[in-house]
Amino acid sequence: MTHTARRIGRTLALVLPVVMVLSGTLAVTRVQWSGQDTETQLLTAASETVSKQAKTRAPQDVLRDKLLLELREKDPGAALTSLQRTVEGRPSLAKHCMSIAKALGKAAVDQYGPTRAHRFSRPVCDTSFASGVAQFS
Repeated sequence: MTHTARRIGRTLALVLPVVMVLSGTLAVTRVQWSGQDTETQLLTAASETVSKQAKTRAPQDVLRDKLLLELREKDPGAALTSLQRTVEGRPSLAKHCMSIAKALGKAAVDQYGPTRAHRFSRPVCDTSFASGVAQFS
């Protein structure tokens, strides 16, 4: 009898913590963390939103965002210099140079105003920066 009781005790000692951890984990996934009143909200790793891949961004979009950030942090002159160097280094981006320079011109007008933004104009991408400044001023 002692042997059987000891065996049951060992089994419970191994199984009980596993059951407690699993039940606690399942209970936590049922809690509505977002505060929304949706009854079917579950936090599972197999969710559709988790399995979707992030959209890849085109190189010109990445460059535009990087240069707009540089324009905000430094000035339009630094962003135009970076644009020119990047296009020289990656000629495949040359066809997007004009649109990026116009976007920089618009951002410069938004940040510095039209008069001050014109001071940063230089012949990068057929003066598209100046065209962007003039268009959005």
